[in-house]
Amino acid sequence: MYRPGTAGAVPSPRQQWEIVVGSVLAQNTAWRNASAALSALVRRRILSLRRMAALPRADLAATIRSAGYFNQKARNLQELAAHLLSVSGGRIAPFLSRPAPELRVELLERRGVGPETADSILLYAAGRPFFVIDAYARRIASRLAWVPETIAYHRLQELFESRLPRDPAIYNEYHALLVRHAVEHCRARPLCEGCCLRDGCPAGRSLAAAGDRP
Repeated sequence: MYRPGTAGAVPSPRQQWEIVVGSVLAQNTAWRNASAALSALVRRRILSLRRMAALPRADLAATIRSAGYFNQKARNLQELAAHLLSVSGGRIAPFLSRPAPELRVELLERRGVGPETADSILLYAAGRPFFVIDAYARRIASRLAWVPETIAYHRLQELFESRLPRDPAIYNEYHALLVRHAVEHCRARPLCEGCCLRDGCPAGRSLAAAGDRP
């Protein structure tokens, strides 16, 4: 998922479309792979909505190959671009300024856009207070025993949103901190040494106990 550099900053229309594209490219891959695909689109000068819609699909797929599932993502991006051209003349800002519930439903109706992608677009591109639930947030919450690992997306989202001020800048920063913590410590194979949450983490305590055994 693409994340703006400054929490709460209002992106320009060009940045809004870049965030939309980045949110699609980041599906089922590491951000570094999605970022490489974005950079390739910039180098070829085809990141703009209209140019992307007009590009032969095979060319777009080849350009975003580093993001994985490139044929599907090329199709989904071009269909999304075509939808924006149809409903808002290709102007991203008016499209994203629609009422949030209506906009979320419309995004979810697009092929290849699930809850995480839709909420990434709503939070980072549209500045709406929707907390993004990704694998990192789910991993940390389940290891802290807040929720079962199999909790439904909307239930875990409700948990975060009910305990945080409904402010997109706070959601942005909080989620960024979760991502950083997951990358530095709460990995698939956790690095508990130095983790600030270790004392309150059942998973961390059990690993520490196992390490203390003779």
